[in-house]
Amino acid sequence: MSTAPSATLAQLLAEGIDQLGLVLDAAQQEKLLAYVALLAKWNKVYNLTAVREPERMIGLHILDSLSLVPHLHEARSMLDVGSGGGLPGICVAIALPILEVVMLDSLQKKTTFVRQAIGELGLTKASVECERVENFQPTRKFDVVTSRAFAELADFVKGASHLVAPGGRMLAMKGVYPHDEITRIPIGTQVVDVVTLDVPQIEGQRHLVILEKIDA
Repeated sequence: MSTAPSATLAQLLAEGIDQLGLVLDAAQQEKLLAYVALLAKWNKVYNLTAVREPERMIGLHILDSLSLVPHLHEARSMLDVGSGGGLPGICVAIALPILEVVMLDSLQKKTTFVRQAIGELGLTKASVECERVENFQPTRKFDVVTSRAFAELADFVKGASHLVAPGGRMLAMKGVYPHDEITRIPIGTQVVDVVTLDVPQIEGQRHLVILEKIDA
């Protein structure tokens, strides 16, 4: 990548991070840019995302994923369900290096890419598993279970609620306010809040649905 596009990407990223109200040091921003470069490179063969241009990846993927970070500071562990090419998991792992981040996807080509990215970016507390969410049985449950463009809320709850630690939460990243989806959430889970996310460089609405299990 030539110097000019790199400088442009770096500026887009730095401005977006500032607009999100986040503080990421130079090394973290370099890792995010390196991740964009990996996505663009592997995308040509692995079709990881429909977004082809690195400039658009900054807003649509990186900043969108980073908008989750302010809602994770009390968590020690996070499971990213249907992570695909590592979104939001890779971005969160870079922004919050003390957080244990496990990324889950059922497609081996995508988990192969994520495993490569974890290694190249030196994300020591991140890992990836290739498995369907309903079949995933880890030794420990997670403080936060997230999804981004993964499934309808009801399917997310049915498939992943067994992976939430006691007192933990499920966070679903959505576009427009999911009125209809909320009405179909299974009994035993409640919506705690629906937060409007203001993501720089993105047109259209973004929302974060925060869910908790209801004590029997």
